[in-house]
Parts: sequence; structure tokens; C-alpha cells
Amino acid sequence: MTQLKFQSRQTVEQVEESTDLAPKFDEDGLLPCITTDAATGEVLMLGWMNAEAFRLTIETSEAHYFSRARQVLWHKGATSGLVQKLVEARIDDDQDALWLRVDVAGSGASCHVGYRSCFYRAVPHGAEAGGPLTFVEDHKSFDPVAVYGDVPNPTQL
Repeated sequence: MTQLKFQSRQTVEQVEESTDLAPKFDEDGLLPCITTDAATGEVLMLGWMNAEAFRLTIETSEAHYFSRARQVLWHKGATSGLVQKLVEARIDDDQDALWLRVDVAGSGASCHVGYRSCFYRAVPHGAEAGGPLTFVEDHKSFDPVAVYGDVPNPTQL
């Protein structure tokens, strides 16, 4: 397989109006990526990709990310079996953010905590501002300790 090469960014017109893939990674070499379920549209997670993760995602049609906490490349589902199969990848207008539409293997979960979506709690707003978070998912899709072993201390994340 030939390794995908990104185009260098030359002009606003090239970045915004051409067919050139010329992503703009941030100062840490990362690109934010929103991932949604291809069938339902539900937001599953926000991840980060470095150039290698982006290339691997495109080349393998399976989501790869870069863990800012662990400073490592990771293939989503390599440990849990909850592989995210790429249905479509879109890049935004100035090519500094990605949107992946995926099918998720197994239980369909994408959150390492065990829930289907990483966005399993709602934040109170308006008159309810400052109130407790509300769980919008009523059960976990899998047991994270059974899949990953001990859950890391939040200060290690």
C-alpha cells in the first residue's frame, strides 16, 4: 500500500476550494476529530489525530487516534474489540478539524468507561446551571475493568 501524502498548504483557495487534502495540525501536531455513529448520527467521541493516525485511518478504513494523555498512537478497538470501521471521513472548510462517520463493532460502544458514547452526561444550563450532571445513558455497554483491567486514576489521564 502506498503511504498517503498530504499536500502542502499554499493558498486559502487551495485549502478551502480545491480537492487537495492539506490538513492543518495544531502546534502539538494534532487535529481534533469528532466521531459519530454512521447509522444514527449520535456523537460517540472527540479524539485527536496526529499525521500518522490520520494516514492510518484513511489507509486502513479503521479509526486510529493519538492519545494526548499517554502520548501514543492507538487503534480504536485494538484492546476492546470495539473497532470503529470508517464509513466516511470529512474535513472542515479550513482543514483543521475532522468528522468521522463509523460503524462500531461488538456492543457498539466507543467510550473506555463502558458507555456507548463518551458524551453520556448532560450539563445543566439556564435555570438549572450549577446543578449536578445528568446521566443520559442508563447503562454501560460493557464492563471496562473486564476489558481493560484496572481503570487509571483520573490524575493519570
